[in-house]
Amino acid sequence: MGCSFSGLNGLYDAVNGGGDVWINENRFKIIRQLGEGGFAYVFLVKEVLSDPGISKKFRDPSHISDDGTYAMKKVLIQNSEQLEMVREEIRVSSLFSHPNLLPLLDHAIISVKVAQDQSLKHEAYLLFPVHLDGTLLDNAKTMNAKKEFFSTSDVLQIFHQLCAGLKHMHSLDPPYAHNDVKPGNVLLTHRKGQPPLAILMDFGSARPARRQIRFRSEALQLQEWAAEHVSAPFRAPELWDCPSQCDIDERTDIWSLGCTLYAIMYGVSPFEYALGESGGSLQLAIVNAQIKWPTGPKPPYPEGLHQFVTWMLQPQATVRPRIDDIVIHVDKLISKFSH
Repeated sequence: MGCSFSGLNGLYDAVNGGGDVWINENRFKIIRQLGEGGFAYVFLVKEVLSDPGISKKFRDPSHISDDGTYAMKKVLIQNSEQLEMVREEIRVSSLFSHPNLLPLLDHAIISVKVAQDQSLKHEAYLLFPVHLDGTLLDNAKTMNAKKEFFSTSDVLQIFHQLCAGLKHMHSLDPPYAHNDVKPGNVLLTHRKGQPPLAILMDFGSARPARRQIRFRSEALQLQEWAAEHVSAPFRAPELWDCPSQCDIDERTDIWSLGCTLYAIMYGVSPFEYALGESGGSLQLAIVNAQIKWPTGPKPPYPEGLHQFVTWMLQPQATVRPRIDDIVIHVDKLISKFSH
């Protein structure tokens, strides 16, 4: 695993009130909290430089921060199942190395004594490069409030980068599915005179993509897992209603990718409208691929982009395109619509 267990218990209150945290031999000062969700908190941290510092450990020197700042995710681990999940996230993250996938730079899992009953719990600390412009979801909310839209060219360039990262995962042996492609898991960094840099993050739900389902119990188990790990508005039809005899593969991600392309354009999943309709059902809208197109920017996005989304959102997984087909098509659209 490569996780380090150590008895640095006294330091961990520091995370909630400023102060220092150690990840293995390296020391970081908490600057501020960036976000939280579930049992996890994300902080902006700055390395307290020691000699020779953390950067000696990085496989890729481009991950060294110029100003010593990083993002640190702290996970409060309540039970053995959560501990296993964090270990799996660390293992899976270490499989990938691609400029459009967020790299895990360092990590530590630490046992902490709980004062009341003297029992041992665990906390995990995961270190990543920091991207302060927020997620695609954050950007969409801001743009929505101002009634702004990405240009067709930027839509395609952001999407192309996501496809490149996903292609890396799908090309592994065995192929891995991300399983939670959505705007909240895409980091954007704005660059002057260039399209935004897009990086896919959060591999907590990533698993080997191909599964043979042969019994009803296996189908129900998969649906239950998906309900817990795959965000509903971006979840493929076969994960809502899994047949008892089927082969699941990485094209579950292609569905989520189609929803995400729609969201880069319009700020939401193509099926979220169902949540606001009386008697509306998100599951029915998804299973029947009932897409509604909003009125977009003026001039509107080209019809070719809408057709591209529809091509990915085929309810029948076996006729859905694969990532290689998507990359070829997005390249064609870029040469057609980018100026």
